[in-house]
Amino acid sequence: SFSRDRQSAHLSQTGSIMAKPMAKEGDVVPSIVFKTRTRIPVESENPFDWKDVTTEDLFKGKRVVLFSLPGAFTPTCSSTHLPGYEKNYEAIKAMGIDDIYCLSVNDAFVMRQWGLKQGLEEDKTPGTLGFLKTKLLPDGACLFTRGMGMSCVWDTERGFGERSWRYSCVVNDMKIEKIFVEGGGITQNSGPDPFEVSDVDTMMKYLESVKK
Repeated sequence: SFSRDRQSAHLSQTGSIMAKPMAKEGDVVPSIVFKTRTRIPVESENPFDWKDVTTEDLFKGKRVVLFSLPGAFTPTCSSTHLPGYEKNYEAIKAMGIDDIYCLSVNDAFVMRQWGLKQGLEEDKTPGTLGFLKTKLLPDGACLFTRGMGMSCVWDTERGFGERSWRYSCVVNDMKIEKIFVEGGGITQNSGPDPFEVSDVDTMMKYLESVKK
């Protein structure tokens, strides 16, 4: 349709990195700036301010687990995906991992409220990412997701718009060491929401297999 053609043209103009191929092992993760909210030392009903956090801040010189999902508050993400990693946070760190990041194409306000709703323990130290264990990364403008080649659109399905396909990976000093992509690749407007290989059990089996 004309409106769909216009939407496609707009996306190609405003987000050229959407055309990037899907990330693979050995690739460097995209260098972007995450717009986060962090606590500040003031007495206020809203003791937060904006903080720019770069890809390098999060991944450089570290070995981390990153998992990405279609949306905060959505059923599979909330019932299984995030809780699995949060529950096994210490066990995963003991396998040579420095931290665990959960990413979604949602803004910082939504991600914080989702974390609280999920019962994640807050880190109230000024300047931190907000939670003590699994850290929630807001990719509100979809820049990291597009750079990973993981952008997908659910418009006729669910009405989500542009979001991230579900995947998990190990990032070692900015490079993808291992990646698990649901369904083996992206399906635009997918009816099913596959959840078979980006789960915590698959990740832990991999980490155990390469543990030194």
